[in-house]
Formats: sequence, structure tokens, C-alpha cells
Amino acid sequence: MSDFLFAPDHLADEEGGPLYFRLQTLIRAAISDGRLPANAALPPERDMASSLGVSRVTVRKAIQGLVADGVLRQRHGSGTFVSRSGGRVEQPLSRLSSFTEDMKSRGLVPTASWIERSVGMPTSAEAMILGLAPTERVSRLHRLRLADNEPMAIERAVIPARILPDPMIVTNSLYDALTSVGMRPVRAVQRLNAENVGSADASLLGIAAGSAALAIERISYLPDGRIVEFTRSHYRGDAYDFVAELNLTEAPPR
Repeated sequence: MSDFLFAPDHLADEEGGPLYFRLQTLIRAAISDGRLPANAALPPERDMASSLGVSRVTVRKAIQGLVADGVLRQRHGSGTFVSRSGGRVEQPLSRLSSFTEDMKSRGLVPTASWIERSVGMPTSAEAMILGLAPTERVSRLHRLRLADNEPMAIERAVIPARILPDPMIVTNSLYDALTSVGMRPVRAVQRLNAENVGSADASLLGIAAGSAALAIERISYLPDGRIVEFTRSHYRGDAYDFVAELNLTEAPPR
């Protein structure tokens, strides 16, 4: 079906704007009416350019714009695909919740592919952040987080071993595991910045090396003020939006 869509006469309307924009419109319409369903693969750029009679630069510009809008997604080495229904995931910054809770609340199925679950000595930076004594150990939880089988984020969590001595009890939700031992955090401080992911993380996320990602550091606290979690995550920039609601506080009357 996708081969039929990308025929030369489909871009013939010169009043439709630049060629790349007309191609974007064609793809959006095909997704909207179901001719390109979720997770459908698009032909390679070279094939699309040849079929449409346009340059690969035009095709690449059209696809890059749709990827940025969350309409399409790219997996490095695999190709370009139609994003799942609903497009990008929005996560409010005003609520402390786990990835599992976030995805379930949106009707998505959260899963994880474990990279590491171990107990060991912290780095000097981790020990300082967590407020650990020199001999204390930490549990490490490194995993790829997926929603409806689509890679979304790489999460690297460090928990004091006195709080979580056995990282193997974490099967899906870290916060569920912490709740089971009476150690669920009640507040957190997050720091966000943009980073370009390296080749190893890019391969896990299914994106090109050097792609933009949202790097997030989270430090979570127990009711008594102790730090329970230090997590550093990289979220796919083309699939995840973080949203903050801001309220304007009016100055009191004089």
C-alpha cells in the first residue's frame, strides 16, 4: 500500500506548497485515513525519491519534519515507521510517579529490558548525592523502558543497598518495589537538559547516534528527608514531551 502512495502524480498539485510540504501532507493524510497504519514501515528514502521523481534531500526534509512532530519514528538501521496512535507521550512535571504508572494511565503497556541489576560500591559522585558512608553499597538498576514494545527511555537508577538490598525484587515498577518495603518517595527534584546520545544508547533506543534526547536527573526523598533514589535517564526526544503548568502569582495589593 505504501508503494502505491508514493507515485509521481501524487505531488503534482503545485498550489500545495513546496515539494517536501506536499509529501508531508500526503503522508499525514494516509495515516489519518488508515492507509498507513501505526507501525507501518515507509519505503527507504532512495526508493521514495525515485518513485516520486524528487531528490532525496526533499524526502529527507519531509521525513525529518514528521519525525520532529512525532508522526513518524526512526529506528537506526531499521528504517522509518508510523508512530503508534496518539503520537508523542506527554508527561507532566508536577506529579511524582513511575514510568510504569505513567504508561498505564495512558492505556499503554509498559515493559522493560534489563541491562543491569547488581549491588556494588557507588562512585564518589553517587555517594555524595545519596549521603552514603564510605563503606555503604548501592543497588543498581539499569534498563531500557518500552511502551507498547516501542523503546522510550534508558533509565539508570541507584538506590542505597540498606533501603533496597536485593535489586532482583524489582520486576517492573521501582516505586512498587520501594512501596513494598515501606520506602516509597514522597517528593523529588528533577533536572532536565538536552543531550546528544552516544552510539550505545542510540542503538538501544532505536535512533541514530547523536540524536537529541532529554537527559533527566531525579533525586527522590522519603518523608523524613532521606534520599532514596538517584536516577539518570535519557528519553527519546522524538517520542516524549515533558509539560509543566505555570501559574502567574499576582502581586498583593499595596
